[in-house]
Amino acid sequence: MSEQERTSEPKGDLTPKDVAQRLEQLTELSVELSANRNTPRLLEHILRTAKDMTHADGGTLYRITPDKHALSFYISLNDTLGMYQGGESGNAIDIPDLPLYAPDGTKNLTAVAAYAANTGISVNIQDVYQIDAFNFSGMRKFDEAYDYHSQSFLTVPMQDHEGEVIGVLQLINAKDPKTGKTCAFSDTDQRFIEALASQAAIAITNQQLIARLEDLFESFVKLINIGIDEKSPHTGRHCEHVPVLTMLLAEAVHEIDSGPLADFRMSERERKQLWLAGLLHDCGKITTPVHVVEKATKLETLYDRIQTVDTRFEVLKREAEIRSLKQKLAAGNDGKRHAEINAALSAELAKMDEDRAFIRRANIGAEFMSPEDQQRVCDIAQYRWIGPDGNEQPLLSDEEVTNLTVRAGTLNDAERDIINNHIVVTIRMLESLPWPKHLQNVPEYAGGHHERMDGKGYPRGLTGDQMSVQARMMAIADIFEALTAKDRPYKKGKTLSESLQILGGFKLRSHIDPNLFDVFVRKKVYLEYARRFMDPAQIDEVDESKIPGYLP
Repeated sequence: MSEQERTSEPKGDLTPKDVAQRLEQLTELSVELSANRNTPRLLEHILRTAKDMTHADGGTLYRITPDKHALSFYISLNDTLGMYQGGESGNAIDIPDLPLYAPDGTKNLTAVAAYAANTGISVNIQDVYQIDAFNFSGMRKFDEAYDYHSQSFLTVPMQDHEGEVIGVLQLINAKDPKTGKTCAFSDTDQRFIEALASQAAIAITNQQLIARLEDLFESFVKLINIGIDEKSPHTGRHCEHVPVLTMLLAEAVHEIDSGPLADFRMSERERKQLWLAGLLHDCGKITTPVHVVEKATKLETLYDRIQTVDTRFEVLKREAEIRSLKQKLAAGNDGKRHAEINAALSAELAKMDEDRAFIRRANIGAEFMSPEDQQRVCDIAQYRWIGPDGNEQPLLSDEEVTNLTVRAGTLNDAERDIINNHIVVTIRMLESLPWPKHLQNVPEYAGGHHERMDGKGYPRGLTGDQMSVQARMMAIADIFEALTAKDRPYKKGKTLSESLQILGGFKLRSHIDPNLFDVFVRKKVYLEYARRFMDPAQIDEVDESKIPGYLP
């Protein structure tokens, strides 16, 4: 506003002491801007600092709406009226947004806050009742409703380093610190608030940029898991559930105040770090071949080759039948001989059917295959049949025997090495990223979930004291989720009591951290997870006194 529009004198010039005090306030705010990650609290502190610095009676902070078409009232303060709305007060501001554009698309320059946002120019008005450059009808209604008298206004756009306005800071009724009378905001007031607003806008923009980058990174992490999920929907659920279970255990440990883990505490940043590590703990599986990840039976590759073995049995049966017919022809009309041939054929076909049924059962992965059953597979493999090339060969190839005699699960040694390699790839992928300081432990947390307390894990053979508590937590979460998951192609999900029995065995064999296992059971982390993710049919009664390695 020009000098001709001033109708009251601004407060006197600042003394060196006043200037020093304001510079100190700016410095303190600058420190908080760089350290405080709580944007709502920061915005409120910005308004209060501006208000205190200029001795204003009231103030409002507007934020640009996401669509950039309006200003929304974020926080409003007024000392005389005892008003505290928005911000962290919990008192909602029921004032409509202030449009930045008219219905015809032109910029709204009639409202002072909209004018400042649209032009990037500060507006310093000594007496709003003495000018008609802006529409102050809303302000007049406010004064009537609250028996208040608005007089001086200082409206400053909050512009970041690229000149983009992210909000507007508006101060009302400057008070002379000596007399307490309402006066105009001085030019010095304006310059200080412009400096404050600019500094605040840059800091907030940087925070928003960091937040957007973090959101982008987390979205990228989820994108990797979507890629894994497309390869294997079973692994995809695992990638979603392990971080949740890890955090449940971490929070339980965070809350305890006695025992070996009493000193474990997590900040919000540390929680974020652990959560990301959980999401990424199996990211290396994106390189694992689908036919290995999804191997539901022992003979499955691109398809389940049990049908091929079935065909060979049918060929054997056909050859047995042809052989018996030839024997009957050779026997002529000897009825007794025919009966013997029929009986032998029936016994041979029955034996083949039994062996075929056994091979079908052996093809399905189980937790344990006995040596006797493994030997029976080898014996059945010795059947001889004529292949498509006309040559006689064993019923089962060496590779098929190797797969069908897998002791546990469906993976042979070579395939298990391929699966295990996912953690090597995970570590290599994560260690190749330039992690910021507050996320630098993600590779260690994510890469340690297959290590064991006794040093017999993989890939690095670390012992318990060489691993972080977080990595040891993830190991328990990884195992328990795998035990209870019902969507694996090679097994059914175990009940809650069965899973805890097995997990207790892992503890006794020095596979998992005994102290974390104790918290997992004592704080009933398992039950909270079960209620959220397990099928109700799996949630049976748990007698904690019977869990191996646990003392109630």
